[in-house]
Amino acid sequence: MTSIQRQLNHLFMFWKWKRRVDVCLYPGAGFFCRKVSSTAVEPDATEIHKSKLFLWFSHLPQEEKQFGGYFSPETMHVDPLILERKPEEKAGLLISPLKIQASSSHSVTVEQLLEMNEDRREDRGLNVLLYGAVGTGKSTIVRKLVLDWCAGTTLTDFKLLIPFSCEDLGELTKVASLRDLVSRKYLHLKKNPLLSGEGNQAKDVLFLFNGMEKMKLDFRIGSTELCSDPNEPLPAGAVVVNLLRKYLLPEANVLVTTRLSALDRIPPKYVSRYAQICGFNDPNRQRAYFTSRLLQQSGEIVPARDAQALIELLYLNLQRESQLAAACFLPSYCWLTCATLHFLHFTDATAPIRTLTGIYTSFLRLNFGGEVLGKATAASGPSQDLQSSLMLYVVRTVGKLAYEGVTYKRTSFSEEELEQWIGGKTKTDEELRQLAVFRTDVLDFFLAPCVESCKHLPTELCEHDERRYVFAVPAMQEYLAALYVVLGENKSALEKLTKQVSVAIGQATEDVSAIVNIFSKFIPLRIFAVFNLLKLFPKLYDKISTRNKGNIARTMAAELFRKEDSYNEDVLDQVEQSLLGVHGPPSKQQSESQPFELYPIFMGGLLHYGNRVLLQQLGCSIQSATVAQITRALRKYLVREINKPQPPEELMDLLVLLYEFQNPRLTAEVLASIRSIRLHNIRMTSLKCFVLSSVLSCAPPSYQLEELDLSSCLLTRDMLHTLSPAFRHTRNLKLCDNPLLDSGACLLLEALPENQSLRNLSLMHTGLGDQGAIELAERLQQHSGLQELNVAYNNIGDNAALALVDVCREHPSIHTVHLYLNPLSDVGKQSLYVRGIPKSLNGSGRRVRVLAAVTEGSDLSEDWHPILSVIRENASSWDRDRVMQQLKVFLRDLEWGRQQQQSLWKKLHFRRVEKGIRHTLHMLEKDTAPPSA
Repeated sequence: MTSIQRQLNHLFMFWKWKRRVDVCLYPGAGFFCRKVSSTAVEPDATEIHKSKLFLWFSHLPQEEKQFGGYFSPETMHVDPLILERKPEEKAGLLISPLKIQASSSHSVTVEQLLEMNEDRREDRGLNVLLYGAVGTGKSTIVRKLVLDWCAGTTLTDFKLLIPFSCEDLGELTKVASLRDLVSRKYLHLKKNPLLSGEGNQAKDVLFLFNGMEKMKLDFRIGSTELCSDPNEPLPAGAVVVNLLRKYLLPEANVLVTTRLSALDRIPPKYVSRYAQICGFNDPNRQRAYFTSRLLQQSGEIVPARDAQALIELLYLNLQRESQLAAACFLPSYCWLTCATLHFLHFTDATAPIRTLTGIYTSFLRLNFGGEVLGKATAASGPSQDLQSSLMLYVVRTVGKLAYEGVTYKRTSFSEEELEQWIGGKTKTDEELRQLAVFRTDVLDFFLAPCVESCKHLPTELCEHDERRYVFAVPAMQEYLAALYVVLGENKSALEKLTKQVSVAIGQATEDVSAIVNIFSKFIPLRIFAVFNLLKLFPKLYDKISTRNKGNIARTMAAELFRKEDSYNEDVLDQVEQSLLGVHGPPSKQQSESQPFELYPIFMGGLLHYGNRVLLQQLGCSIQSATVAQITRALRKYLVREINKPQPPEELMDLLVLLYEFQNPRLTAEVLASIRSIRLHNIRMTSLKCFVLSSVLSCAPPSYQLEELDLSSCLLTRDMLHTLSPAFRHTRNLKLCDNPLLDSGACLLLEALPENQSLRNLSLMHTGLGDQGAIELAERLQQHSGLQELNVAYNNIGDNAALALVDVCREHPSIHTVHLYLNPLSDVGKQSLYVRGIPKSLNGSGRRVRVLAAVTEGSDLSEDWHPILSVIRENASSWDRDRVMQQLKVFLRDLEWGRQQQQSLWKKLHFRRVEKGIRHTLHMLEKDTAPPSA
């Protein structure tokens, strides 16, 4: 419990104590009397108001729950830059931190805007207009302001603060007085004397109206009558207008927040001060925000030092004046950055399912939920949905631009292109008005001037030296392009015309059929064929629509498995690099065209029911029938493509797509065609491990993978715990070249008993020591089907290796144990070979191949070839000195064995093996990878 909550609880207990009644009994007189305190007949309405406001405004939006619920408003708030404006410069747009620093305006706080100054009159309160673009933090400032007033840390000069939502007021249809409006929202203030209008008591009241653009205020006398009585019923808009006119409660102070496009709705003569919210103008404010967000969810999930290292990388990227720094100028994009990093790095297997598509959908709902461009009228016709939903307008304009960019592999756009795609072919006055509002309030939210150098742009664009615009974050372009496609906005002219004709004729068919039935006796039969054709158009449209859904699925599969993107890093690494930057020399791939591999993954994620619910709230409807058609077609294309050999990065992207889709049935059907998952050399993270386990958990219990290869994936002990559900689905499990150590190996052994089909387990080069080998030996009997065990290139000594081979010899099915490249003595190697021989022909012991060296005594081992093959394949990634030392030991053993041989044929065989080892040594000395056998 925070200190503020404890103070409010103490206040509430004090009110209850003041209401207690002292009772005196007088038995002799036959009566009793009550002694009631005259100062506490009932609790203080203002203190009740503070406690309830604190509870209401402490409630965090649903989108904040993805951070795990570790945050509170007082700990995660960072004040954005607020500049006081003069009336003549109030509409000046600040689109970059550089312009802010060059501005003549000075920074202020909300408290300073409401302070008493020399020009303020005692009988006339202030009207402060606080404005800003979408995403600058207006609502966050309001919430923090109210909470601080409740706690008594700010605005202490005001005895009463009354916040209103203009969206709520704009929906009211009944007339009500000011006191009725207050009492409807805050019943405990129904009889508050500060709102009576008597004297100048209202000077201690501050009204707060958030989102004034959602109300149509009319200050004309002919439209809004004058009213000075707080008890006179009026429309909600008229009450607000009279408060701002200072005709109603002139002593009261009013704080209004609004967007840029609505500034002129209040005449300047009714505004005392203008102030603009300009967001985070420097990396230090951004860093403070990221620190308050990302450090507080560390602890059991991620150590604080790892979270701090993440923040340092992020801060370095911001200091470079990167495109991310320009995007994080808006606090909303700081939220999106934190949410994405939280998703990438702090994934917890016990937390609710979160997806990248869900984060972006929640981000848009947080900023555009309930937002409209204007009230639609009955005469608006087909454009009614465009007028009512701001998000749908975004999809049809900015989404179209994003789709064209993805189609032609472009990330930057000129001003002329913005005019072409955003402006479109607007004709009516209403469309022009909506476009003007959209450009003023919303366009800068999605598109920002490009701050990157011209070296990544085509030569012809650099020569013109024109200003280029890019999406604030690269993934937003792919998200909006995917939404544009899934919503069906990319239909061809024929498809759109067919739909309109189908709907019109479908409606006309019902009316015409009734008329035809009446006149059927007078109309020749051949004319009926014309009316029967009317019924074909809806069916024709259904066929065309179904084909369009198939095209969407085909596009998703084609974009996901695009050949030119096969050598890019997987999408999750690409998202991380876009936030943390790329450290070190740029790779060749970075100078090439931008890959759009998130585009098909977002399309799949948008079909998930949870995202469709959020989009429905934004006015973007994706029908279930559409989802079913796309899903059926997508399954066919995915199954066809997955049967082809895929690079590990493309396979990881497929797993991410299935995870984002969150459709267990589709996932199970696609997995039925996958028999091996090879993710070697993929940099696995806790999120990727969780994605792999989540996808494989959709498979039926009978499903088995022939091979799960997670070699060289930088797996850690915690990642093994996340991967535990995935291990029970595989026959051959490869975990080579991962720093598991003994602790990781023990954790793996705890998870493996659930897998009764395991045949091959490879723990080569995993840091396994004697303790891990002994633990492994003790648990081998739990896997009766295991046939081959590879623990080569570890730190296993003679005694642990002998104990492991003894257990393998008694095991019912193990036939091969790999122990080469371990610190074994010559005596130990010979003992291992002897232990592998059965004790007796009819005993329980069996012959176990022990691959420990290329020689067995004076003879050449029959297993020399697989040993050298493995060494050659991995020599470039292993410790070169250790490999070379081991190869020299092999050469010494071969030379001694050759000298003991009498057979010329065997001596030639020894020479051939020596030649191969010397060639490998020579390649390692030249620091080049040896050829695989």
